[in-house]
Amino acid sequence: MSTVKRLRIETSIVVVIDIQDRLLVKIPTAAALVRNAGFVLDVAALLEVPVRATEQYPKGLGPTTADIARRLPATLPAKTTFSCCGAGTFLEELEMLRRPNVVLVGMETHVCVAQTALDLLHAGLHVFLPVDALAARGTIDHDTALRRLEQAGAVPTTAGAIAFEWLHNATHPQFKAISALVIARSNITDGR
Repeated sequence: MSTVKRLRIETSIVVVIDIQDRLLVKIPTAAALVRNAGFVLDVAALLEVPVRATEQYPKGLGPTTADIARRLPATLPAKTTFSCCGAGTFLEELEMLRRPNVVLVGMETHVCVAQTALDLLHAGLHVFLPVDALAARGTIDHDTALRRLEQAGAVPTTAGAIAFEWLHNATHPQFKAISALVIARSNITDGR
């Protein structure tokens, strides 16, 4: 039996971690983070991949940034723990969906993303990290967290790779719509 972890629409879920305005202003790659996380969310919507999200202490850090919030469920669990798994019944709800492949987008890579990823891996779920849809204040924190998480069993990837892995085939009914999103995104950025 293969140990290769592959993304499939029917086994995936996206988790958005703490993309909040008061945190974003401190992130040098904030525009790319919002653009790439938004892209993952748009693809997930077209393919009907469920999305969950959290906010870190919204009373002090404010709400999720509007460009991401418009793509999310209306009510987001607030947390004070760094891991999303500490937000009420978050982990139990993920497990009830029976979707073992969790795509994480958000910030900060070395704090809330890392602690969430480690908890999800410990719970037996597969974690996928689109590195262009994750961010931290410092490059060394971001890069070191990604290396640590890969060693722990998380799979590094990119937002674009996730889209095409979910599609699996150019004959998928949403291929043209997703290709249009890819083209629109590439017209704005070089992928970073």
